[in-house]
Amino acid sequence: MKDEGRALILTAVGLLLPAVCTMYWLGAAKKSLAESKGAASDVAIATASDDTYCTPALKQILRRVAGACGLLQEGGRGCKPGDAKSVAALSGDDFNALFNPLAHRAKLVQFDVDNTELDPGGQSAVEQAWGDQRGASFFFVVARASSDGDPVKNQELSQARAQAVLNHLQQKFNDPELKQEVGLLWLGEEYAQLGEEFCTWQRSRDAACTVKDINRSAFIAWIDCAI
Repeated sequence: MKDEGRALILTAVGLLLPAVCTMYWLGAAKKSLAESKGAASDVAIATASDDTYCTPALKQILRRVAGACGLLQEGGRGCKPGDAKSVAALSGDDFNALFNPLAHRAKLVQFDVDNTELDPGGQSAVEQAWGDQRGASFFFVVARASSDGDPVKNQELSQARAQAVLNHLQQKFNDPELKQEVGLLWLGEEYAQLGEEFCTWQRSRDAACTVKDINRSAFIAWIDCAI
């Protein structure tokens, strides 16, 4: 009888032990899962539509460009220097500084004196910049002119240079959504002239670069900010 009782006890323990272990493992798993969810909620998630350079100031400028100056509509429009000052509500240097974090992906397309045509290097730079979309939905073009000559003529040059970028994109890619993706500013010589430090950015020309050279240009880049 003692042997039978001992056998029953051992059998009961043998059946109970796996159940206890299973309940312990399940409890530990639930606790681990809860802890992992809590940790995950503390992690900042970056999205392609809101990159780290998207400061509140830059978002404000982009919203104003998209609204007041407009993403291009039928017939084409944008912002001229006088409008840009109101749209930016910043000094020229502060406006340019907004784009410093984009130095690694923006391009500066350079033009000849009194010229608005894209040379082969300029065409290539526009195509490369356009191909670097990375999920962004807003392509920014900021055209300028140097301080040489008549301010009115320089404003016209600046506008024509911005339009030259758009025209090349339309001819090269034939994208029906393009006019809803490209925003233009033409700043002439009146506002936000670039300093010589911008000569170190990715340019369409390898030649020596002066302040006047770098301002006969169009800044182009996709911007991933959610606006």
